[in-house]
Amino acid sequence: MYVAVPPDRDPEPVRVFGTFTSDLRKLVEWLQQCGITTVAMESTGVYWIPLYQMLEAAGIRACLVNARGLKNVPGRRTDWHDCQWLQYLHSVGLLRAAFRPEPQVCAVRSVWRQRSELVAMAAQHVQHMHKALTQMNLQIHHVINDITGVTGLSILDAILAGERDPDKLAELREPTIRASPETIRESLRGDWRREHLFVLRQSRRMYQSYREQIIACDREIEALLGDLPPRADPDHLPPPNKPIRKTKRTAGAITFDYRSEAYRLFGVDLTRIPGMDGNVLALFGEIGRDLSRFPTAAHFVSWLGLCPDNDKSGGQVLWRGARKIAQRAGQLFRLSAHSLSRNQSRLGQFLRRMKAKLGPKAAITATAHKLAVIFYTLVTRQIEYDESIWAAHDEENRKRLKNKLTRQASSLGLRLVPIEVPQ
Repeated sequence: MYVAVPPDRDPEPVRVFGTFTSDLRKLVEWLQQCGITTVAMESTGVYWIPLYQMLEAAGIRACLVNARGLKNVPGRRTDWHDCQWLQYLHSVGLLRAAFRPEPQVCAVRSVWRQRSELVAMAAQHVQHMHKALTQMNLQIHHVINDITGVTGLSILDAILAGERDPDKLAELREPTIRASPETIRESLRGDWRREHLFVLRQSRRMYQSYREQIIACDREIEALLGDLPPRADPDHLPPPNKPIRKTKRTAGAITFDYRSEAYRLFGVDLTRIPGMDGNVLALFGEIGRDLSRFPTAAHFVSWLGLCPDNDKSGGQVLWRGARKIAQRAGQLFRLSAHSLSRNQSRLGQFLRRMKAKLGPKAAITATAHKLAVIFYTLVTRQIEYDESIWAAHDEENRKRLKNKLTRQASSLGLRLVPIEVPQ
C-alpha cells in the first residue's frame, strides 16, 4: 500500500505499508496522527475493501476513485508517484467518489451476488445433465419444458436409483405435463451407458447441492433485511396490477415473500412497475433505498450509464452514444426492459415503438432509462405507481400532434376536417 499525505503533515509524506491486517492498522494510525480526515483510494478489484472498511470504522471518510480517470496522466506510472498525484488531485477537489451504500445494504449485496453466482453454477450442471441424457439418447429433456421440475427430477432420481422400465418411469408424470404418457415413454428408451450415468449422477448431486446453498442464501438475506428499519407496514400492501400466477420453483426462484419485504423496505410497491417484479430486491442490494446522493433523476440515470454521452472539442461533437460501463444496477434495469417485449402495458408498447424506431439495443436502453426514472421518482417521493398517468400523457401527445398538423395545414392553405373513426 503506497500512501501519500500533504508534505506539511509529516517529514516522510510517502510511506509503504504491507497488506496484512497489522500493517493496515499501522496505516490507519499514521493517517490519524497526521490529522487526515478524508482519503482518496483507487478501486482495484476487491483489494481495496479491507482498507476501506478500516478507514470507515476509524471515522476517516474514504473516497473510492475510478482508476480510469487517472490512466492518461503522463510520466506518473510508478506507484510512488501515482499516490502523490492522487493525493494532490483529491486535495484540490478534482476527484469524485464512487457511490457506496450504507454497510447494512453492502452486506445484503454481498450475499445476493453470491446467490447469483450459485444460480449460474446450478444452471451449468443442468446443462451437464442435458448432455448426459443426450449421449444416452434419452429425449425426456426435449419432451418436458424443465428437467428440474417435479416430473423431471422424479424421473432422474428413479433412473439413478436403477429403474430402466419406460412404463414405470412414465408413471411419474405430473398431470400438468402437456406431453402424453406415450411420448414420455418413447423418450425414455435409450442406451444406458455406465459412464454417462456416472456423469448424470454427479451433475444431479451438484445441482441439488447448489439449490440447498441458494436456499441458505435466501434465509441469510431474509435475516439481513429483517434487521433494517421498515418504511411501511406489509399489512397495508396494495393489490398487484394483475393476478399473481403460481410459478415453478426453479433454482433461481426466491423462497420468501420478496414483494412484502420490498414494500416494507422501500415504503412503496415497486413490483407494480411492469418488468420490475423479480429485480426489486437485487436493486436494493446494489443501490439501497437512500437516493439522496443523486439530486435529480438525471443524475441517477447518468450514474447507471443509461443516458447518452458525447465528447466535444472546439465546439464539435466527436462522439455520441451510451457509455460502456460495467454497472450492475444499470444491467438490472436493462433486464427489466428486455422482459417487456411481449408485455401489454404502456411500457411494453413504448419498448416496441422504440424498437421500430431505434433498433433493439437502443430501444432496451431507452426503456431502461424510463424504468430508472420511474424507480427514482417512486422511491424519493414515496408515491405508488399509477398506470392511468400514461393515459393523460397520451392525450397530451395527441393534442400536440393535432396542433402541429393544424399549423402545417394552415401554412399550406388547407384545413383539417375531423371524421368519425369506427370503433
